[in-house]
Amino acid sequence: MTQELQFKYNSLLEEVASGLDISPSKYKQAVDRYKKVSMWISAGEYEGLGGEIHCYAQGSFRLGTVVRPIRGGEESGYDIDLVCEFPIIEDGITPEALKILIGNRLAENKEYQEMLDEEGRRCWTLLYSEQDGIGFHLDILPAIPGDPDYVSVEVGFTQKAIKITHKNKDESYEWSQSNPSGYADWFEAINKPTLDLIKALHQKRIFENNKGLFARIDDVPEVLIKTPLQKVIQILKRHRDLRFMNQEFEDDKPISMIITTLAARLYQNEADVFVALNNIVDQLDNLALLLNPEFVLSKSLQDLELIKRNSDGTWIISNPVNPNENFADRWHENKSSKARAFFQWVKWVKEDLIQILNSNDINELSKSLKTSLGEQMVNKALKSLQLRAASLSTVVASVPPRIEISNPNKPWGFE
Repeated sequence: MTQELQFKYNSLLEEVASGLDISPSKYKQAVDRYKKVSMWISAGEYEGLGGEIHCYAQGSFRLGTVVRPIRGGEESGYDIDLVCEFPIIEDGITPEALKILIGNRLAENKEYQEMLDEEGRRCWTLLYSEQDGIGFHLDILPAIPGDPDYVSVEVGFTQKAIKITHKNKDESYEWSQSNPSGYADWFEAINKPTLDLIKALHQKRIFENNKGLFARIDDVPEVLIKTPLQKVIQILKRHRDLRFMNQEFEDDKPISMIITTLAARLYQNEADVFVALNNIVDQLDNLALLLNPEFVLSKSLQDLELIKRNSDGTWIISNPVNPNENFADRWHENKSSKARAFFQWVKWVKEDLIQILNSNDINELSKSLKTSLGEQMVNKALKSLQLRAASLSTVVASVPPRIEISNPNKPWGFE
């Protein structure tokens, strides 16, 4: 693999990730929508409040890793998660009452009533449709302040714990512990060193391409600036969606929280997408040895505690801001089918996105990427790179050539 090929491939991965991302105009539209919903919910009259209702974005929208999902083989609307945290103590309201309270408040608004989907296990969903075919699913998550009972996590993270409503299959309700804001702070702390290095340049670029959206460069929000870590996560999520589509074990595909957590923990501030992707996938592939119950990892991998397998066959991938939450709590089911699906997917990523570099042909790389990341997305990225190269060539051609004369006549020469 030549340096030139790696550079071209990295540029292509960068461009694909940009295509997967939500556009600045769509981002602004989403923010306007959830702020409007937040204001409507906050303006309601509720008994027992001990302060102001706090509504905030969570999940991939907050982390800057949002990818337009694929449903039924087609690209679907963006999923936006909104937490509505009511300042009520747990003894002051039941999870069922809080869930119904917010559902009724949404139904009081004629516009929201028409968009309101059936009640979900944890949230209410507003279904926005758009003329351009790109819509939003706004998930509104009812919550109250939590009371974390763990001490092994930085206090700044645990203070943001919440309890969310959860509806069981038997129609009963219960509180479920969560900490999306603390998780976002943890992720942002890992992402910040690289973000600080690229922020000024990327803010300027986004501003110049979207002057109708932002009055000045500083108005460009950080969430629109993507580091190699965030782009790697977006690429991995899209690869997962396509690779598992129509597979018999599609229901076992890795959840986004596992992908995001493991990628963040393995990120070493790499400067480009390809190097970060290569290092992350390589280490995850080493963990596949855990599928053999008798295998013991090397001390370096054990110390990282990324994925653990207990002697009873259960698996553990801990939430970094809540050790009591295990993202792999179902990995032991059905003969570890979800664990096997995860490590199979890691091998697919390695084959589809890393080892194809052995072809030493950018056209072959593009062909492979179309299968694993989507033909439309890769074609769009290639076109964008070609336009950028053509624009650069035009600029270079318009600059007058610099003519140097050796041994000029005085007074321009030097003795």
